Amino acid sequence: MTTLAINDLHVDYQLDGDPQAPVLVLSNSLGTTRRMWAEQVAAFSKTHRVLTYDTRGHGGSSAPAGSYTLEQLGQDVLALVDALQIQTFSFCGISMGGLIGQWLGVHAASRLDRLVVCNTAARIGQETAWKERAALVRAQGMGPVADGSAGRWFTAEFVDAHPATVAPLIAQLRGTPPEGYAACCEALATADLRDDIKTITAPVLVVAGAHDPVTTVDDADFIAGQVVRAERVALEASHLSNIEAAAAFNAAVGAFLGD
Repeated sequence: MTTLAINDLHVDYQLDGDPQAPVLVLSNSLGTTRRMWAEQVAAFSKTHRVLTYDTRGHGGSSAPAGSYTLEQLGQDVLALVDALQIQTFSFCGISMGGLIGQWLGVHAASRLDRLVVCNTAARIGQETAWKERAALVRAQGMGPVADGSAGRWFTAEFVDAHPATVAPLIAQLRGTPPEGYAACCEALATADLRDDIKTITAPVLVVAGAHDPVTTVDDADFIAGQVVRAERVALEASHLSNIEAAAAFNAAVGAFLGD
């Protein structure tokens, strides 16, 4: 485990690939860790210096008590790349990570080469629902959330065909610190970039899952319609498209990055 002390926490991270190559940062979804990107690290570390990290409250990173904000999650990324002396980078985030990417596109335009936002929205879900989920996991732990997560993350066909892939991810979710998960839910409860993303100037690839019930193709189309230099692709997958449709995901993102 490699950690850095930044802001008010320790962040678990990993760097793969040629130290002289352009940097690609990968940002995990709610309830997962940087290990969700295994297929992408293997593919993109051939052409990029790939930086994966655990979002605060997840995996090997610490989980400070109290509500988080989207700004905090975005500032964590900037503090991490600053500590690693990375000036500019491309960024790819999925779900919550995609929302962090949009925040970076709005607030750190000079740092971004290219931006990929996957299975995400400029406003994910409703404030009340996120706050109810935060209260649930604080009261009952991660069990109630983990019990229904496979059906949110993957199509039924993928769950049936790939139990060895799905089961470890669900176990990982069960092991997420309830306080860290709840605090990230509270960040999502108040995060709304619908009026801000039109200011993003970086080239953007918006990746949707054609069968995603959480962040829909319509959500992806909204982002693509607001951002001047955006293109959208829909993959045959549900919410974690980088896992369910890894080959197609890697091809689309690789083409966008210029690999």
